Amino acid sequence: MLTDGSRGARWISHFGPLALILVAFVVGAEAQQAGKAYRIGFLAGTSAAAVPLRSLREGLRELGYVEDKNVAFEYRFAQDKNEQLPALAAELARSKVDVIVAHATPATRAVQQATSTIPIVMISVGDPVGNGFVASLARPGGNVTGLSNNDVGLAAKRLDLLKEAVPKLSRAAVLKNPANPNSELQFKETESAARVLAIEVQPVDVRDPAGFEAAFSAMAKAHAGAFTVMGDPLFQSQERRIADLALVRRLPSIFPRSENVEVGGLMSYGASLTDMYRQAGVYVDRILKGAKPGDLPVEEPTRMQLVINRKTARALGLTIPPGLLRRADRVIE
Repeated sequence: MLTDGSRGARWISHFGPLALILVAFVVGAEAQQAGKAYRIGFLAGTSAAAVPLRSLREGLRELGYVEDKNVAFEYRFAQDKNEQLPALAAELARSKVDVIVAHATPATRAVQQATSTIPIVMISVGDPVGNGFVASLARPGGNVTGLSNNDVGLAAKRLDLLKEAVPKLSRAAVLKNPANPNSELQFKETESAARVLAIEVQPVDVRDPAGFEAAFSAMAKAHAGAFTVMGDPLFQSQERRIADLALVRRLPSIFPRSENVEVGGLMSYGASLTDMYRQAGVYVDRILKGAKPGDLPVEEPTRMQLVINRKTARALGLTIPPGLLRRADRVIE
């Protein structure tokens, strides 16, 4: 039986100097690839504190990517000013990064418009097909792939859960950002569910951090008995402010992300943002190893988490039905 070394020796002996040249070329190419430092762009409409970047870095580290050794990041944050996203996306495209990771719908749209050649990994996008980012979930085509949070499909379920928590609910406010096209898709699903549940819904728009006081005043004028929140980066970065205003107005609430409940919101139902960020590292790895984004199916969440803050319920004078508490994945006391 021939060992790898003996096979190589016979191959070189048979083909002579040409073989030595080829072997040297292959070994040199592999060494160059192993020593390559990749550059990853990242774009979000929020601040750095509002997104779990640590999970993305940890996911990449588990795959062998060490920051400042064989991978470097180019971060851009719009600080809740979506109008800045196109310019920031263009900066990343000009910097010739190897791949761009985009948080949520507005950032993904900005990056897609900035480049058709640099691979894009989207995170936490509600409807990738409806927003025109991919041709289909199974076959994205183009230069975009990544992870959907399925917020559009879950909008109706959230209103249903809110009704279960507040059985006498007849009028609910819907907090949304009109600058985010995904918010409008979620709102349409919420309206459809409201008709079935016999709930009147009142849209309340907030475009920037300065708009929350007016938004909650509008909820009070509309006599809303609770509110549901459409998925949007603005509502993540302002999570504590929203929770505080809800307590002051004594309004039960439901959110897409558990982070909002951890700071005082009443309930959440949706995919884990932390898990999505970690999984994004797998997409980045596959692309850096040569996979085309258009060939990588978009991943939808398979597990939704229902989180309830019982401490907030008590502060609101609300008793959560025992059946709903039993179904919760986590109850914050």
